[in-house]
Amino acid sequence: MSGRKSLPERGVNLPDRKRLAMDSPIRNAILPSTATVPMVQHLGTPAHCVVRVGERVREGMLIGKPQGIISAGVHSPIPGVVTGIREVDLAQGSRCQAAVIDLGGEFDRLAYKRGPASGERSESEILALLEEMGVVGLGGAGFPSHVKLRPPKGLSIEHLLVNGIECEPYLAGDFRLMVERPREIVEGIRIAARLLRPRSILIGIQELYAEAIEAMRGACRESGLPMEVVSLPAKYPLGDERQLVKALVGRTLAAGMLPLSEGLVVFSVATLVAVYEAVALEKPLFERVVTVSGGAVREPANLKVRIGTPIGALLAECGGLNGVPERVVVGGPFTGSAVYDLDTPVTKSTTALLALSAEEVRPGRRTSCISCGRCASVCPSGLDPSRLLKLVGRDLYADARREGLLDCSECGCCSYVCPAHLPLVETLRVGKRLARESGVA
Repeated sequence: MSGRKSLPERGVNLPDRKRLAMDSPIRNAILPSTATVPMVQHLGTPAHCVVRVGERVREGMLIGKPQGIISAGVHSPIPGVVTGIREVDLAQGSRCQAAVIDLGGEFDRLAYKRGPASGERSESEILALLEEMGVVGLGGAGFPSHVKLRPPKGLSIEHLLVNGIECEPYLAGDFRLMVERPREIVEGIRIAARLLRPRSILIGIQELYAEAIEAMRGACRESGLPMEVVSLPAKYPLGDERQLVKALVGRTLAAGMLPLSEGLVVFSVATLVAVYEAVALEKPLFERVVTVSGGAVREPANLKVRIGTPIGALLAECGGLNGVPERVVVGGPFTGSAVYDLDTPVTKSTTALLALSAEEVRPGRRTSCISCGRCASVCPSGLDPSRLLKLVGRDLYADARREGLLDCSECGCCSYVCPAHLPLVETLRVGKRLARESGVA
């Protein structure tokens, strides 16, 4: 089955920058000579490093043991020797412990071959495998997948929603996965559906991805699973979980509300490939697809990258830079993080690496708010960002919360359309943190 639905409300239409990388098939990146592997690549408690300096490790070996209910294992992306355990800066601005591994030794050529079919494994075995293989959400949040696939007893899952929107400009990794590996995505859906037993399965893909829509529809027909591929407008931020839920099933999720509380579970297509590889191949999550793009990149590409690879190596693999970039961003241009250190390592949540030219960034001079209302007209959460900016600036966090501060999804639409170049999304992000720290939230 197939259908088309529209964005619930607001959002922005963006210039098409995806074409820079959309036609580039996924290829394997060169193995890093040194991998710096952080122990925090997931939501929840950091993994506990279980290797020592001087220890030899194998590809896929557990080097970070999960701690607590919400945590995930970390595995060595390459064979070699641990040459250091040190603190590193992550793209998001936080610091954590990391294992530094120098490449050396042989790869196990017999590893990651197809094992028992998912139907031959018990549900508890599947969940244990997902936990053991360190599978987390690859759309950015990094929520451990084994936790998401174990709903509370008595809770009925109504819809399993698959996110194939990839609405941020430049990003094309999910598109290439849907075109090149639709059957693996569908097998990941089959595994998730077995555990969740949803009443329906909806796959949302933006209409710009016509080739991906066709490929996924074909794989769905072959699978025999009752799935519906839904074509959605190429509008930002439809890939946001709350917006996708509203577009596909007409539900509105309040601030802090998880889809699970409404009987909904959402997975990205990249995560479903990782689910398939963990269960069918017993392969740990130590690599992922990263889009390398931007006007300052000579040869934009989609690379399958080992976790821990320095981002500078990816730029070099894409022909280097054709000029000094105005900004280097890990992730999408709206929700990603600007970085200055090209030794910053790739993690499980790294969707893209962008080297943007001055023409793309278009830095402008900040002026006073002119009360044009553009920010309110595009906010997908129905907020008035300029009003919230003033409240946060005056430390009136209780008032800001009453006016919906915590409903802000930090999508960046407000900052994008602001003619005064006000730091709207940055201020609201800080305001949410300060509101929680002050006990208001």
